Amino acid sequence: MFQLKQTILPLGGFVLLQEKRKSMPVQIPDDLPAGHVLRVEEISVIAEHIALAQDIRPLRIAIVNLMPRKIVAETQLLRLLSHSPLQVTVTLVRFVSHTSKNTPVEYLARFYKDFDAIASEKFDGVIITGAPVETIEFDEVTYWSELQSVMAWSRSHAYSTMHICWGAQAGLYYHYGIEKHPLPEKMFGVFAHTVTAPTHPLMRGFDETFLAPHSRHTGVSREAIMVSDKLTLLAESSHAGVYAVASQDGRQVFITGHPEYDRETLGDEYRRDCGKGLTVSVPVNYFPGDNPEKMPAVTWRAHAQLLFTNWLNDIYAQTPFDLQELKPPE
Repeated sequence: MFQLKQTILPLGGFVLLQEKRKSMPVQIPDDLPAGHVLRVEEISVIAEHIALAQDIRPLRIAIVNLMPRKIVAETQLLRLLSHSPLQVTVTLVRFVSHTSKNTPVEYLARFYKDFDAIASEKFDGVIITGAPVETIEFDEVTYWSELQSVMAWSRSHAYSTMHICWGAQAGLYYHYGIEKHPLPEKMFGVFAHTVTAPTHPLMRGFDETFLAPHSRHTGVSREAIMVSDKLTLLAESSHAGVYAVASQDGRQVFITGHPEYDRETLGDEYRRDCGKGLTVSVPVNYFPGDNPEKMPAVTWRAHAQLLFTNWLNDIYAQTPFDLQELKPPE
């Protein structure tokens, strides 16, 4: 897909950065706070003004960030998008129909674009995140109409769309009419999963079993997915149920868990719910000895990284160099 040419810049430009990194970076706005966090972790990022001086067409990824703690969520996703030999430029997208209570308006205005502002553009991939609205009917979510517009738009304006957690439930419902259903109790913890389609591009290199976090009050029917001739079940858990699903053409991807979560994300959610006086169980297989005073070990990072790298690699192999030539699925 790439017609890759790299321009040699004076000292302090691209060459110096290339010597210091082992993978191509994620391009982000110059002052995005996530950039500082990622640089401290020695993760490759490149400032927008430097990236614009390169003769290269990076993968274009739009992130529709529906999570309440947007800065945390965007940092987690950028981390997973960065460990690849492919350069990625990210556009953060917000909805005008929803006012965030946890992210300053000034921050959103500076680093995010309204969907209408990018609706005429084409992208290699789109990520639609989860949102804490699982117990609300889809058509009662304040931004449901705008999200439907995004999902319809993604079919013709992006090669592949990855839907995460509630985003996966919303996507399965919108594209294939598969309903979500309430769970007896919150699916909360780190669960073992089995790969069911080992030859699928997204599952390349996966162990037969792997761990992944979940945090949700609803689920989707395995039977509804298995009877569909348009979907392929990629991975599932005996306890957490359906985990990874893809459309037959591979252009719609649905991940019901949260592979992007950091070490302490489930713990923060647990303490938040306890602080609200809610009855909540300790996350399964998370704290050592189920003791919330102990630091959890990260047991899902390799799987999460491989999933995102496989996704980017598949996009790279399929999208044309000129995105205007991108065709909608038949």
